[in-house]
Amino acid sequence: MQTLVKTIAEIQYLEQEAQEDSKHEYHNGEILSMAGATEEHNLIVSNIVGELYICLKGRKCKIYPSDLLLKLAQCKKYVYPDVMLVCEEAQIERKTAQSADVLLNPDIVIEVLSESTAFYDQNEKKRCYQMLPSLAQYVMIDSRKIEVISYQRTPENDWILDLLNERSDRLQIGDCWVSLADMYAQVTWEENKDKEEEKDL
Repeated sequence: MQTLVKTIAEIQYLEQEAQEDSKHEYHNGEILSMAGATEEHNLIVSNIVGELYICLKGRKCKIYPSDLLLKLAQCKKYVYPDVMLVCEEAQIERKTAQSADVLLNPDIVIEVLSESTAFYDQNEKKRCYQMLPSLAQYVMIDSRKIEVISYQRTPENDWILDLLNERSDRLQIGDCWVSLADMYAQVTWEENKDKEEEKDL
């Protein structure tokens, strides 16, 4: 993610974003361009979307991949989460006829961590996501190693942390159970690393 040296009004950003081929996030007036993702990142996103689709097929839940904006009003941000899930009526905001669609009420947000985004996703972004009244769960899937972190909201408005790091582990995402083996299907960096280390011996 790279910051553009530019300050812009919120409505101007939303209208420009609707016309752009590339994606940009809005952080309190600053525009941040979205860098391309790694193969591992893309495989994990497609795996999780596929597993959730199979689980939720025929139900009212909607799965949104990374092309729909999410409004984080209390942090004055517009962001593109990797995956969002809505099982109630989706609240979509469009400020003008020319502006981008924006989701307001995700039940679940999933981010795939990379080297450049992990610190932000685990700290500032997590804080902002947890301010969303609708959010029931925030999941972070590491693209660099087998590790999944889930924060689930309790009825008392606390957050329960769950850390998983074995392929045999399973995580409940809403009403769906997804194994880490399925999340990381075809992600082969560990195998490639082992082969390279064997060659060096």
